[in-house]
Amino acid sequence: MALPKVCGIETEYGIAVRGAAEANPMSASSLLINGYLLALGGADRGEPRPVGWDFEDESPNRDARGFTVEGPNVPEVDIHLVNTVLTNGARFYVDHAHPELSTPECPDPLTLVVYDRAGDEILRRAMASSRALLPPDQEIVVYKNNSDGKGNSYGCHENYLMDRAVPFGRIVRGVIPHFVTRQIFTGAGKVGVEAHGDRWEVPFQLSQRADFFEEEVGLETTLKRPIVNTRDEPHADPQRFRRLHVIVGDANLCEVATFLKVGTTALLLAMIEDEFPLPELDLENPVEEIRRVSRDVELGHLVRLKDGRRMSAIEIQWELYERSRKYADEQGLAALGDETVGDEVLRRWERVLSTLEADPFELAGQVDWVTKLRVFDAYRSREDLDWSDPKLGAMDLQYHDLRPERSLFARLPTERLTDDQQVNAAVEEPPRGTRAFFRGVCLRRWGSSVVAANWDSLVFDIGAETLRRVPMMDPTKGTADHTEALLDSCDSPRELIEKLAS
Repeated sequence: MALPKVCGIETEYGIAVRGAAEANPMSASSLLINGYLLALGGADRGEPRPVGWDFEDESPNRDARGFTVEGPNVPEVDIHLVNTVLTNGARFYVDHAHPELSTPECPDPLTLVVYDRAGDEILRRAMASSRALLPPDQEIVVYKNNSDGKGNSYGCHENYLMDRAVPFGRIVRGVIPHFVTRQIFTGAGKVGVEAHGDRWEVPFQLSQRADFFEEEVGLETTLKRPIVNTRDEPHADPQRFRRLHVIVGDANLCEVATFLKVGTTALLLAMIEDEFPLPELDLENPVEEIRRVSRDVELGHLVRLKDGRRMSAIEIQWELYERSRKYADEQGLAALGDETVGDEVLRRWERVLSTLEADPFELAGQVDWVTKLRVFDAYRSREDLDWSDPKLGAMDLQYHDLRPERSLFARLPTERLTDDQQVNAAVEEPPRGTRAFFRGVCLRRWGSSVVAANWDSLVFDIGAETLRRVPMMDPTKGTADHTEALLDSCDSPRELIEKLAS
């Protein structure tokens, strides 16, 4: 039986400093995060210091195919930059030249939408807080996008809990057709091309990221990016669990797109885990096809399969949807948390595919590339602009601007799956259905006693001779149901440690 698809999203945000002649993005990212922490109540006020990240289990060179990669191209862990853990269980840090926020582990795709939006809200608050650290004529601006328009891309990664016993090759074969074609409803949309062709060879495409993928399978995340990433860091018991690290997605602003991106992928992974028969959809050249699908706003391109068939991206998605419906009827949707969440994934998946066939523009407000294209088309017609006009490039960036007063997305009517009360609560409170609950509550109550934290442990200083590490090797444990009564019964971290040891 498939494991619960505990899931999360890691978003690398674009960053700029307005008013500065020159700006170092690493310094700006550090300033942004420090500003947020100071606003929360930092060390300079004599209040609890930020909790640092524990790098003990970071191993980005371990490959899921069963070996460890060595050499100059191995992904590096930079431990010298700002890196902290928040009371909602998230990680907020500088990843090379970007601020990055990793949501806490979430028990289902709908909860993850809430925490993805909470991440955006944290970045907004960080922008506002950082003003106090800058000259009056300067401002840090953050964008939730995936490329800078100059050929540089940054990621929005997904993570899914899986059973270690599932052969990695079966996962690869199962997910590639989905990853190549799901961009018809998950693409964030982009003006022009940034790699593999002339800038204006294609005026508008579905995905921000598709230009940057060069391999089917591999360990890299910044060079020669693969459609299926093989990084093997389970952040959990490595004998029982695998964490599928997905780097091929766009950062979405439309909540429906985020929900479908995670929900359909989680459902497919549950079928793979349960060895439920998948449709035969082996693609002849996935790397070429991911770009061709992205550059086909008419949705008429036919993807070549190894068996000689040619199918549109919508037809491939229909095959995956129909098989998922059969899986749900026969085996249920418990892997996606509450059954109603899985039902909603299927309902929206069917509706979005039907609408894409009938009139994609009816998905404005639900699918980012459609939302963006509809606005850009109307503006272009009204102003009689060519796609290469810089005004459209500026609008593309403005769509992703997280400043409420500047964001183009914020001005558009879009469908919400969350509400502001849920999002604001999630800025500070952890989800109740995963181990993030234990992490978040401990940080809120006893942050000054937590020396370091990571996904699978907390390290406490309780005044004893040695530090005390509390392992959290199962992401489905440490939930509110498991630990809330215990936490409420303790007045100190020492008492908690003693009760855990008894």
